[in-house]
Amino acid sequence: MTKEKTGLSIDRRNMLVGLGGMAALSGCSFERKTLISADAHPADYPTVRAVEEMARLLNEYTKGEMKVKSFAGGQLGSERDTLEITSFGGIDFNRVNLAPLNAIEPLTGIASLPFLFKTTQHMRDTLDGEIGDAILASLEPHGLIGLCFYDSGERCFYNTRKPIRTPEDMKGMKIRVQNSDLYVSMIKALGADATPMALGEVYQSLIQGVIDGAENNWPSYENGRHFEAAPFYSLTRHVMTPEILVMSASRWNKLSSENQAHVKKAAKESVGFMRKLWDVRVIEAKERVLAAGVQANEVDDITQFSALMRPVWDKFVKTDQQKELMHAAIELGNSYD
Repeated sequence: MTKEKTGLSIDRRNMLVGLGGMAALSGCSFERKTLISADAHPADYPTVRAVEEMARLLNEYTKGEMKVKSFAGGQLGSERDTLEITSFGGIDFNRVNLAPLNAIEPLTGIASLPFLFKTTQHMRDTLDGEIGDAILASLEPHGLIGLCFYDSGERCFYNTRKPIRTPEDMKGMKIRVQNSDLYVSMIKALGADATPMALGEVYQSLIQGVIDGAENNWPSYENGRHFEAAPFYSLTRHVMTPEILVMSASRWNKLSSENQAHVKKAAKESVGFMRKLWDVRVIEAKERVLAAGVQANEVDDITQFSALMRPVWDKFVKTDQQKELMHAAIELGNSYD
């Protein structure tokens, strides 16, 4: 298969083949103790550091028996590439966004619904409880063990034209989104034109006027220098989709029950560590872009936006279990009014 068809470089493909070989070997009588972890984020990103903290705890709990080697910065491929490798055991741990999992397991789409979460605390409480546990458990039939959720921030709209205070302000705007049917439907429901585009193309597209705006969290807005081209940042907080740490079910099933318990404990305990790092990163990014002259604004009435989401929710929430989890999350959110 050629590089063009796989989307992988020769070096990366060879690395993944090697990891696949280790997975095959692991089917023998011995158990490989140094586990492989993948993350598309750079080495200093909160999720990468959280997995390193998990690895430290795991090593401590198993008295040095289990170790984890991390490959950050997309060294092992895109999230879609590494998910497939993880499902058959070539990669042991994988930190990914929920978006690639939406097409695999419908329950993961609940945490991605626009305007479902009222606050970050609402999102965290939802995913730390039974709702989050149900989403994690739904991945096992797909060859993945869901371990925990990490924050990915409050996503907001930013653009080159003006503050967005009502949905009316978005009409006619070309807004970049991830390549996701859910995100495209959300933008259309708000009256704007959705433009799916790779994140790396956003800055130049804003400069050239190919798009009028995009949506993301404070750190990404700052890291990508998007604030230089789109200085209007409107606090819609429309999506708070978390990221997720999964483990290969193939590898999981080769662990002793004691070590499985250690993995789950270490992963859960890494969540608080990650959130502290993330909260600091958000504050620092926000301070830097505001100091650079960005105009940030609250919207006039968030219900004007959320009221337009009912057709979107109806389109993507179809099964009884999805509806049950969605309504449970809504009910939990009522306590944050």
